[in-house]
Amino acid sequence: MLGISQGGCYYVHLAGGQWRMWSDRQPLDQAVEDPALPVAERDVMALVPALRGFALELGLEADKQYRHFVDGPPDRVLTNVVATADGEIEPHRFRFPIVGAFPYKGFFDRDLAEREAASLVDAGYDVCVSAVPAYSTLGWLSDPVTRPMLRYGDGVFAEMALHEWVHATLFVRDDSAFNEGIATFIGQEGAVRFFESRDGAERGARERARIDDDRAVSRVMADTRARVAALYAASEPEDGAVRRALRTQLEAESRARLAALPLRVRDPARVAERARLGDACLALVATYEADLDAYRRVLDGLGGDLGRFVAAARAAADTEAPRSALLAVGRASPRAPRAGDVSGG
Repeated sequence: MLGISQGGCYYVHLAGGQWRMWSDRQPLDQAVEDPALPVAERDVMALVPALRGFALELGLEADKQYRHFVDGPPDRVLTNVVATADGEIEPHRFRFPIVGAFPYKGFFDRDLAEREAASLVDAGYDVCVSAVPAYSTLGWLSDPVTRPMLRYGDGVFAEMALHEWVHATLFVRDDSAFNEGIATFIGQEGAVRFFESRDGAERGARERARIDDDRAVSRVMADTRARVAALYAASEPEDGAVRRALRTQLEAESRARLAALPLRVRDPARVAERARLGDACLALVATYEADLDAYRRVLDGLGGDLGRFVAAARAAADTEAPRSALLAVGRASPRAPRAGDVSGG
């Protein structure tokens, strides 16, 4: 059995963490006026009503979430653990009642997550441990704004809030790649459109530049993952030493590619230095970011109308093959000028 049991103790831990989130919350309108909180963080929280209205106009279920605020550690609400078996690039699937399989396992207790990670490493897995600033209960509960959501500024906050509202709107059991990919894409595109409509074209352009940088990095990461997958597929277990050498070479090449990216907002050298290119971290990239360019083509086919894209995603989520159904919408739609865009992407 992998790490900590998926049985009673783990679920008691989750219930306890959720209870602490519930009991420690305060109304958001009070938090916005709380002098004990930094002004910059309160200014970010003050965006929520306008963001909620924007999300509702897009067709997202945004009434319940982000009515409250929970203070706490500045860097994370959860710690996620991702694991890949030796010689594989696909994540291990952790199974849960009702919601199905996920490529990660979340912990409110960081020490518990680190213990799980150590157990998986001992069992021969590659592991990626990530700090998570926001999470969704898929619309079942009133999820709060958390302190870690505020630390990156209003642009990233808007993207995260819209991302989590997508999770409250649509969910496909056992298909994390669709769920997370759609949420990532709508969060990014929504942030651009929100700030353009609120603050003008120049601010929208700044958000577009930030997101274009993120997607450029994601393309290199996704290509690295594909190259690693091809290496593993072509290698025999007895070729371990040779495979490890080639794997190390691939990582070095990817860091060089990242450092050479013509980014407009982020520092390429810093990105290259900090990139997490282990197998488990690359597996996580595929979950969140593999289909962003494909979804952009769908959005283009819908004339850049993000509300129509949300409606198409909701309809696709009710089919047997959501990703294929959504991509088919893009192929069937006549290409039209992008509405709401401020630059290419």
